[in-house]
Amino acid sequence: MAAGGRFVIELWVPELRALPPGKAATVFAAEPGYLGLDTYDVLHQHVVSHHFRFGAGRDAELFRSPHRYIWPAELDVMAQLAGFHLETRHADWTGTEFAAESPAHVSVYRLPTDPDPAGT
Repeated sequence: MAAGGRFVIELWVPELRALPPGKAATVFAAEPGYLGLDTYDVLHQHVVSHHFRFGAGRDAELFRSPHRYIWPAELDVMAQLAGFHLETRHADWTGTEFAAESPAHVSVYRLPTDPDPAGT
């Protein structure tokens, strides 16, 4: 990537505050014909999203998607190790201010325009 180049990423922020003490799952959606829940392994920062779709009668489908979550501060360190610096962070693509309650973030990282040729 060229000097001054940008890396943009949108990530979900896990809702661990919604996780009851001693429990491993939270329901993120409950609608007619659909139930979504996340199970957490907070020690390894893993989450599995479980999507249950219910059809007529006893028909049901289950889809699971595993994820490894990272906190914005961890992402900042990884970006810094790769030579990037945080330019902006917002809660969404419209530029809403990122706050502790934000369910997601859009972070823009930038490579320095004058990279240090010595790598320091």
